[in-house]
Amino acid sequence: MTTHPRLRALFALLAALTLGLTIAACGGGSDTTSGSTAAGNTSGNLIQSNPDNNGVQLTIGSKNFTEQYILGEIYAQALQAAGYDVKTQLNLGSEQVAFKALQDGKISGYPEYTSTALTAFFHTPPEQVPGDAQKAYEQSKGDFAKDNLVAYPPTPFSSANAVGMLTSEAQQLGVKTISDLQGKSQDLTLYGSPECRQRIDCLAGLEKYYGLKFKSFTPVDIGLRYDVLDKGQADLSILFTTDAQLFVNPDKYTILEDDKHVLPAGNVIFIASTQAADQAGPDFAATIQKVQQNLTLPVMQELNSRVDVDKEKPEQAAQEYLKQFGYIQ
Repeated sequence: MTTHPRLRALFALLAALTLGLTIAACGGGSDTTSGSTAAGNTSGNLIQSNPDNNGVQLTIGSKNFTEQYILGEIYAQALQAAGYDVKTQLNLGSEQVAFKALQDGKISGYPEYTSTALTAFFHTPPEQVPGDAQKAYEQSKGDFAKDNLVAYPPTPFSSANAVGMLTSEAQQLGVKTISDLQGKSQDLTLYGSPECRQRIDCLAGLEKYYGLKFKSFTPVDIGLRYDVLDKGQADLSILFTTDAQLFVNPDKYTILEDDKHVLPAGNVIFIASTQAADQAGPDFAATIQKVQQNLTLPVMQELNSRVDVDKEKPEQAAQEYLKQFGYIQ
């Protein structure tokens, strides 16, 4: 296993800051507040198992890439700690597949992105997706409600699709923005996930809003999005702004600026069927909102690095996050 001390130190520092802020807030007293932790005493964050939740069955799903696997495990393990009977389906496929599984009752809920929900499910033009996380959440929440689904408040971090390439090639071509690809894209190969052809925040948007035509577009397993660049198979690849590789090797890859704002960023929102939420009771929403409080961008990048770079299993990375911030023991 490859270890990256900088990432490990960052994760520990963020957890320590959480502890330190709580100590200051508590003023050294014995009381604890919800969602806070004190050094040596994590009872403020600790998820309590409620006997009333025993026997309530939940199936937590996710889409088919690292970040989603980790998020799915975080929510599933947290809900299990709250006393629910939890199963997982953490490799459902694209957002369309995951959303259909939710609508059909095959899963109780899964993590989605506000930008994806608004553009892919509710046909909001990308330039009309609110940049404010709360406004984007409120808009998507209302749309989900029409489908008898409930959406919970967003995570602190946001993520977006991005057009990436090796820095050496970007410098050779003299490109810094996606618009700079005009007049050059017809000689370049683009790799992306299979659903990228239809997604407005992917190939469809690059063609419609930027007017780009590529030498070829090749669907590729989402886990190979950096391999195709490293091996010279692709000139351009659709990446994610939360990718660990961008944090570990910031000089190796270049993200082209989305100067026309076609690839909107989105915070994660957990969406569930109203039926599942009602059956699960109040601990369901409370647990979901509590457990994501520390999912900032650096933390999410670090968690992704544990799986993509250090080759930990998603369930292990999720468990370490839950323990680090005092949600489970």
